Amino acid sequence: MARLTTFSKLLITLLIVGVIAYFLYQFAPGIKVEESRQLESIEVTDSDVNNVTDAAQIPLPGEARSQKVASQPLARIAAYAWNAQSGIIAANGGPFTTEGSVMESNNVNLEIIRQDWLSELRNLQMKFIQEFDAGKAHPEEGVFAIMMMGDGAPYYISSVQQAIDDKYGPGKYHVQVIGAVGLSYGEDKLIGPPKWKLDPQSMRGALISTVIGDGDWVTSVNYAFANGIPVNPDPSTYDPNAVNFYPSANDDYIESAKELIKSQREGWTIPLKEIVDGKLTGNTINKAIDGCATWTPGDKMVFDALTGFTDIVSTKEFNNQMATTLIAVKEWCERNPAMVSNILKSSFTSSNQLKLYDSWRQRAAEAVTATYQMEDAAYWKAMFQGQKGEKGGISYNMGGSRVFNLADARQYYGLTDGVNRYQAVYDQVSYYLKELNPAGFNQNVKRIVPYAEAVNLSFLSNVKDIDAGAAYTTDYTQKARSVLASGEWKINFASGRATLAPGAKDVLDQIYNLLIQAEDAKLEMVGHTDSEGDADANFVLSQSRAEAVKTYMIQRGIPANRFQKVEGKGETEPVADNATATGRAQNRRVVINLLN
Repeated sequence: MARLTTFSKLLITLLIVGVIAYFLYQFAPGIKVEESRQLESIEVTDSDVNNVTDAAQIPLPGEARSQKVASQPLARIAAYAWNAQSGIIAANGGPFTTEGSVMESNNVNLEIIRQDWLSELRNLQMKFIQEFDAGKAHPEEGVFAIMMMGDGAPYYISSVQQAIDDKYGPGKYHVQVIGAVGLSYGEDKLIGPPKWKLDPQSMRGALISTVIGDGDWVTSVNYAFANGIPVNPDPSTYDPNAVNFYPSANDDYIESAKELIKSQREGWTIPLKEIVDGKLTGNTINKAIDGCATWTPGDKMVFDALTGFTDIVSTKEFNNQMATTLIAVKEWCERNPAMVSNILKSSFTSSNQLKLYDSWRQRAAEAVTATYQMEDAAYWKAMFQGQKGEKGGISYNMGGSRVFNLADARQYYGLTDGVNRYQAVYDQVSYYLKELNPAGFNQNVKRIVPYAEAVNLSFLSNVKDIDAGAAYTTDYTQKARSVLASGEWKINFASGRATLAPGAKDVLDQIYNLLIQAEDAKLEMVGHTDSEGDADANFVLSQSRAEAVKTYMIQRGIPANRFQKVEGKGETEPVADNATATGRAQNRRVVINLLN
């Protein structure tokens, strides 16, 4: 160094400082931030899953624990307190298999364990694998399966699979979806001030408490993207132009509700580093919680405690988004295929009874109460049906669940009509995880487990000896008037033509996935162009491009009668300056409205 000139020493010093700064930016916590993203929104299908198969009423399950199956190996399932599980709980008679239950009649000895913490659901499944790996055919610790929202499965399966592979090596043990036994139909929701529903753009800058990566987070993300609002994936920062999320304590949906209540009633705030256009401003914002994403009884807690809040969007609108999904240890299930299929069979049988007979709905509510050890049967029965309330002149909805019989399950996975509703959900949420990287997901998990590896329908396919019923179809004859969401998509076409460009497929697949999840919604599709060329020709071109998108969706299986309006408006409604290339690109778009 002594031989170097002062200028050379300065250059070397600057280089060293630059290298250090680069590594600090890349790896030091709190310096590098994730930029808010605006993505294409999730799929929604066009046929409601709600079948009823005629069947004689069967005897109700008793309350005493079954002695008939006491000699059978005990299987355990852990689950959130969630009303959409009423069918499988009724089949069991409560937390343990009871005398006269459907589970008993199928020779199954089952325990259902309530666990509201996502982290503990993982731990229970990992404990089971540990004992299974040690040679126990029927482990006494942990659970062979968990029940959760199907839209949360990509996050759960990918993170748990990473932990399994790290501990036992890749390929030895797996967790897989083995079927669904119910469906949230309004119970899971985004709660916020009514203005979010009247003007979705007013959600920009909001902070929402939720379990990040779980199904209620997905519902909120769906709503934001369907309305063209960016989402901030970094829970340590605050973006005033995006929807922001706060990770609820203990990954607990009840805490999501409590955090909103605490913030609104006590003024509790969270210090967050402000970002604008993906860069830290140096400011710290002490931000209150503005809304939450939760489910029953979390929704009732909020509406009981606060005035001025309502349900903004729920699984009643995104009606195929959130199936009550069983995720099980593959290798154990393969050794016990009859037991696994009989658990599903029992649930489907009881669920069909719930659809047909009020006495079964009452008994299910009693079994749910005994399993969750909270509220009472009248509460759970009312919330299963769904309830409306009003406070301070603002109306709101609580609860709302469905259960799956065999026809529902087969239809949901596309085994009867070829429309795999669950794959649309799984693939879309996987896209969200990859693109949004919530809470550093992609750094903690090496890969998102693809649908083909994550879902095993063999146990569902082996359910026999009960009437599967016929697939239900949605009636789209009634005109829809209210707008659920309105989003704009940039779909690539050949220049001056209505021919879809190769790069358009990814965007169209995201739109299709959204349409699959909101299967009850009708559609309006409007094409727009920039101002280049003749105005009359642009009008025709915009109409043709909207029709091209409609044709693509019909070819994918979306019924033609779902489209309430398809039209072009040419260059008449620009959203940006046609004098610039960037503005013209924004004006070449297709607007899709979801109506209900």
